[in-house]
Amino acid sequence: MQYRALGRTGLNISAIGLGTMTWGEQNTQKEGHAQMDYALARGINFFDTAELYAVPPKPETQGATESIIGTWFKARKNRDQVILATKIAGRSPMGWCRDDGGKTRLNAAQIDEAVEGSLRRLQTDYIDLYQLHWPDRKIQLFGGHNYVDYPIDFTPFEIILEALDRHVQKGNIRHIGVSNETSWGLMRYLIEAESRGLPRMASIQNAYHLLNRSFETGLAEISLREEVGLLAYSPLGQGTLTGKYLNGARPEGARGTLFGRLERYQGPGAEEAITAYAQCARDHGLSPVQLALKFCDTRPFIASTLIGATSMDQLKENIAAFDTPWTDDLEKAVNDLHTVHRSPCP
Repeated sequence: MQYRALGRTGLNISAIGLGTMTWGEQNTQKEGHAQMDYALARGINFFDTAELYAVPPKPETQGATESIIGTWFKARKNRDQVILATKIAGRSPMGWCRDDGGKTRLNAAQIDEAVEGSLRRLQTDYIDLYQLHWPDRKIQLFGGHNYVDYPIDFTPFEIILEALDRHVQKGNIRHIGVSNETSWGLMRYLIEAESRGLPRMASIQNAYHLLNRSFETGLAEISLREEVGLLAYSPLGQGTLTGKYLNGARPEGARGTLFGRLERYQGPGAEEAITAYAQCARDHGLSPVQLALKFCDTRPFIASTLIGATSMDQLKENIAAFDTPWTDDLEKAVNDLHTVHRSPCP
């Protein structure tokens, strides 16, 4: 297992991160425990979760994933072996996340409530990396190629950082990060942190995969120059890059079959791009999973690639894919395809 720096924190995290969002919905507590046991045995020391999980989000399963992780920590007594990341929900109408039933926002009161809730469910007294799941300001999220200018109405960056800093000072959280963030947003956080002596964003967790390389425009340079590593989520494009949904297929038990929610990967040009990458993998003697995951692993701005699985076989296949050799021919092949199929699924 390779380990990489998590920003400027001094922590080294595994190049593979264990995603957890299916636990409590598609996976039972027993299955979640088994996945964590296996991942830790394979050298994965970085686990990522969120107060929102399980997915798809709904009142009945909110917090279930953190609770499963908490029971594992209690049973195994191994909290010190894991670098644990979780997230607070950004601005949304999901009132079930808050005690008062109000809309979620990134403000001091809600940060306090969310941190304490996560600590309780996780059965720990500290969180290694606390992330803002998406911004407080309204921006175009989870799909879309065009910029939309929304009204300026959001909690100021410095107020959010000050609220997080209070928990850093208490020892509740060690480091902070952003998720689903833009270049402007990330730089504003870094500028406010530097000018006010507040905690610095150590990471950014955004979607990144063969169908969505938009991170490379703007954010990749910030990530490298400012040492804010990318935690790449959906490296398989919500399973689409395996090819299992091609030609309208809906495999039994697959997330897209159970819940839909594949719109981000069904826009114009998506099917053609997925087909082309699957053929590219076969042409080079690889599976589509090997091509997609190793592609992410070889990008210089990525601190960890987050994988998720609903079965142990999937988890083993995903982890093994990182042992795939990456060649100049593969690099040229995926870049040639990217020129033709330029991020159809942002």
